[in-house]
Parts: sequence; structure tokens; C-alpha cells
Amino acid sequence: MSKNLHVAIVGATGAVGVEMIKTLEKRNFPVGKLTLLASARSVGKTLSFRGSEVPITELKEDSFAGVDVALFSAGGGISKQYAPHAVQAGAVVVDNSSAFRMDPDVPLVVPEINAADIKKSRGIIANPNCTTAITLMALYPLHQEFRVKRIFASSYQAVSGTGAQAIEELRAQVHAVTAGQPVEKKVYPHQIAFNVLPHVDSFLETGYTKEEMKMQNEGRRIMHHPTFKASVTCVRVPVYRAHSVAVNAEFERPVSLKDAREVLSQAPGLELVDDPAKAEYPLPLYVAEQDDCQVGRLRLDCALDNGLAFWVAGDQLLKGAALNAVQIAELI
Repeated sequence: MSKNLHVAIVGATGAVGVEMIKTLEKRNFPVGKLTLLASARSVGKTLSFRGSEVPITELKEDSFAGVDVALFSAGGGISKQYAPHAVQAGAVVVDNSSAFRMDPDVPLVVPEINAADIKKSRGIIANPNCTTAITLMALYPLHQEFRVKRIFASSYQAVSGTGAQAIEELRAQVHAVTAGQPVEKKVYPHQIAFNVLPHVDSFLETGYTKEEMKMQNEGRRIMHHPTFKASVTCVRVPVYRAHSVAVNAEFERPVSLKDAREVLSQAPGLELVDDPAKAEYPLPLYVAEQDDCQVGRLRLDCALDNGLAFWVAGDQLLKGAALNAVQIAELI
């Protein structure tokens, strides 16, 4: 890899954009020049990278001249509008939105699982949904060993998955409740402090939400497993950072705990934290700001044939977004 790539970040001021900058620095990515792009209202601000302040410039169609890698995290509409201009200018785009995830011409990649798919790229590579990425970090190694048929899962999703305003809303509501003041809500339809909302993303005619169907639809593409089924309930919880998922998985082959532990303890990007007697299991509080996901609470499922129940947690701003995007860029 040449030592002086010109990297652009679209949506640099958002929660994921900020993590992308930190991740490039932490992983010593060969950035020769960093261009930070955002909407006009952010122009004039700066963000710190390797000890110097980098100014924000306004995102325009001609913002990508000379850019080698463009990391997008500014929503699907922005990606659809500007990613083609970046590719036209010669950049490889890694897109964190849902805009291209189901496009058959765009690889959908978790590097630990399907890095080889990057070779099929025509200039755009999609980052999966954060809950899907975190779940598959534990499910895919098990799938390789036992071949998964279907899963039933419930997510416990942190507010930072919605963005910086949601983090602020939870902070403000906690403060208001504890101070006996009225609670204001703008981001979510209900109070999120001291509450859980079984509502992430918009509802489909089936009664599932878009977020809930991403696990099945994206999982099929990433694992190259077209018959994979996933029935999911996504829940927003009053946690600032890191998503957790309770998974009940049914496999084609008989499952043993010994083999499952062996497989998971060797899986890249995953840590096995599973000693209930010592109250050791993955917790969002402790995986926040960690690159690796954690899996625990392993047990044979008492309601499914060849079933395994487990609990997986990961930082959705990192493995679910910024880290995964930078790992893809490293492979490019």
C-alpha cells in the first residue's frame, strides 16, 4: 500500500465520522491527505487528526478530485447522490449507509467473513447494518462449523446508533427525570430514559421494521447463504454506546458446547467472555470503544433442535460502522 493516500470522509462531523477519523489514526492508516466533508453548516469547524486541526469543507459534486478512498457516513440520500461522483473521480467508496447494501453489483463486506468479495467491487463497497455486523461476528464462525438454518434474535440497541442528537436526548432526559423536571422528546416518539422502545427504524407492512429485516437480507449476502432465515425484534435501550443481541440459532448439524466454544475462541475480532459463575458475560458498558466484539452466555437451546443460545455485544460505532469501514479500506 502506498504511504500517502488521499482519504475523504463524508459526514465527518457525525458520530460515525468522528470515529472514522479516530480509527484511521489509531490503526495508522497511510493517510497522506485527509479531506473532511460535511454540510454547509459545519464549514468553519475543524476536527483533530494526528495532532493538527483539519478544516471541514462543504460536500459538493466536485469534492473528490484526487481522492483515493472516500468513507461515507452521512445517510442513504447523500450516498446515492455523491458516491457516483466520487467513483467517477477515481475514488473507491466505502459506504456506511443502507443505500447500496442490497445492490447485487456492490459487495457487502465484513472483512473477517467475506473479504474476498471486495475483488468484485466496481468502485463502491457497502458496510453492513451495525446490528447485523455484530451478530454475524459470532454467528458466522458457528455457521462454518454447524451450518445455520435460522435464528430468532432480540437486539438491545444503544442510542448512539441513532446519532449524536439521540445521545444528547438520553442525557437530557436522565437529568430531567432525576431533577423532577418535565421530559422533552424530539428524536424518539417516546421517552427513552428509564424505558425501552421495541421500535428501531420504520415499520413495514409485515409488522417487522426495516432494521429487523436487515439481519436476514444482509446476512444472506455476507454469509453467501441464500436460505438463511432470521426473525428479529429490534429494541432501543437507554444505553449510550454498544449494541447487544440475544440470539437463538438453529443449525443443520448437531451442536456441542465444547465445539462451539472452541470455534468462537478462535474467531477473529471476537472475544469469548463466558463464565456465569463469576458473573462474566459481554456487557455494552465494557465493549464500548473496544474493537473486538464479545460473545458469552453460551448454552444448548432447550427449545430448538441443534440449537445454541448466545449473547453478543459490540461497539456499533466501531465494528458496526467506522472500524469495519477502515478495515475494508485497508484491504483495498
